[in-house]
Amino acid sequence: MPQQARRRRRRRGRSPGPSRRVLRRLDKAFSAFFRRLKAKGKAGFPRFRAKSLFDSAEFRVGDGVTIRKSKRLGITGIPGEIKVNWHRDLPAGVKVGAAILSRSAGSWFACFQVTVPDGKVQQRDGTSVGIDVGLSSLIATSDGETFETLPWTKRAAKKQRRLQRALSRCKRNSKRRAKVRRNLARHIAATANRRRDILHKLSRSLVDRYAFIALEDLSVDRLARSMFAKAVYNAAWGQIRLFLEYKATNAGVRVEVVDPRGTSQTCPECGAVAAKTLSDRTHHCECGCVLDRNLAAAKVILQKAVSRMGPEHGLGAPSVPVAA
Repeated sequence: MPQQARRRRRRRGRSPGPSRRVLRRLDKAFSAFFRRLKAKGKAGFPRFRAKSLFDSAEFRVGDGVTIRKSKRLGITGIPGEIKVNWHRDLPAGVKVGAAILSRSAGSWFACFQVTVPDGKVQQRDGTSVGIDVGLSSLIATSDGETFETLPWTKRAAKKQRRLQRALSRCKRNSKRRAKVRRNLARHIAATANRRRDILHKLSRSLVDRYAFIALEDLSVDRLARSMFAKAVYNAAWGQIRLFLEYKATNAGVRVEVVDPRGTSQTCPECGAVAAKTLSDRTHHCECGCVLDRNLAAAKVILQKAVSRMGPEHGLGAPSVPVAA
């Protein structure tokens, strides 16, 4: 099959790379099907995927896609050069392996896979912070900072529902349906881009200011099965953690995740358990500690993380010095 696909693509003046990628997906799907069948589990026969469902194609750089000296792209089968708005320049001296061309909401993107030297990043000195994620506020830090949830997402969700209702009323295969579908895709992409931009800036601010960051090891999938599913997905806790972890790795900042059990019920001053319901937004303890619920949880998260690192790092203060 790969040889036949390669011959057909070359006759049409196109690269065989994307076809090979589709065939690899097909082979992987059937291999998994037969493996499950042999194990006498739920087999799950691979479903047909129409070409309209594919929104990306993978090429090898130099075989289907070339980066010209003018910083434009050359793609086999497309005459001329394609102008590109570069997000940032490719690092000097890196080896470019593959290029993935994708389409999202009517826009085209090129993502390059590069191999870079594995340089050792020096661990930074500085202060530490505990972060509690939530629904009433996006995050609360042990230093007393809070970042509110994204209020504009409610308006965005309302507009999305309106567009979805309009789409359901359209006649199939009509021009109006295609137009509404494009508008819906653009709106969803714009909402995701706006949220991603805010979370990138927030995570960058935290990584620039701290040398040690403590987070809860939350199971987002489990929480998303609760009555707060929509709010949990909207808060994008998993994306916050992902952005913090990869930025911290590149900046020499340590990130420690702790067990979330008891973080919102424990007093950060004396360690006693002060039971609270979801409606209780203030932490009250018999020792006299009175704090915002999220702030108290952030302090407990930091204390848990630092105690795992060892007693030499200190405990109890909102900002705990951490030695590299």
